[in-house]
This record gives sequence, C-alpha cells and structure tokens, in this order.
Amino acid sequence: MSEGPLEDTQKYALDEQVGYLLRLANQRHVVIFQETVSENLTPTQFSTLMRIAEHGALSQNHLGRLAAMDTATIKGVVDRLKEKGLLVTNPDPNDKRRFVISLTPQGRDMTENLRADGLRISERTLSPLKPNEQKKLLELLKKIA
Repeated sequence: MSEGPLEDTQKYALDEQVGYLLRLANQRHVVIFQETVSENLTPTQFSTLMRIAEHGALSQNHLGRLAAMDTATIKGVVDRLKEKGLLVTNPDPNDKRRFVISLTPQGRDMTENLRADGLRISERTLSPLKPNEQKKLLELLKKIA
C-alpha cells in the first residue's frame, strides 16, 4: 500500500532540515557578532576589511570573489567603507583602466582589533561544542560551502 500525502509530510520535520538549522545557527552567530565586534561594522564590511588585510590591495572584482559577494554588493560595501575612511581606491599600476582597493592607515589599525574580535566571535559561536566537534563542524562546513 502506498503512502498518502499526510504520511509523506509527517516524515518531514523542519527541525531536522539543514537549511533551517543553518539559518538558526547563522542568526545566533549574527547576534554574537553584533554583541562582540568593537567597531560599527556589518558582517560583510568586516569580511571585506579582513580580506584586504589578508591579501593586500585588490581589484574590486577579485575582492568580491574572495569575500563571496556579487558585483553590486561588493561595490556598495566598498563605497560605505570608503565613506568611513577605511578604504581607498587608486589606479592599478599594471592596468590604468582598473582601480585597486586598499586599507587606509585607519583601516589597517582597525583590522588589528577586528582580528581579535573575530577570534572571540568564533569562540562564542562554537562554545556549545567540544573542541573536536568544533574542528569537525568547520571541516564539514568547508565541504559544503
């Protein structure tokens, strides 16, 4: 005898779905981020600054790829960080048609504090897990990211 629609839906439990659980974990992480980050930054602004700190001057296109943002999003983030005096754009010495984005001295100073903030944020986010579980979770997330 085949299962009817009611029986099929009873097998589906929202609390067991990866997307739902990832969203809940992300919401918790965002609250921790907002409570912990020492500067008035969004998570996308934080990621942008940290990518430039890691890689040095970058084209906007390359920065967007490294920070996992589309063209429109990274442009808006860069514009807001420039308004805050944290980024500057200069002509690319190898291609005068392009610009490279780099940290200002204020942006460089800020990233030192942001590194420490980032470590505290990750520590708090992962705190319900044992160290071996934390490592495994990060490994698994990297596999599906």
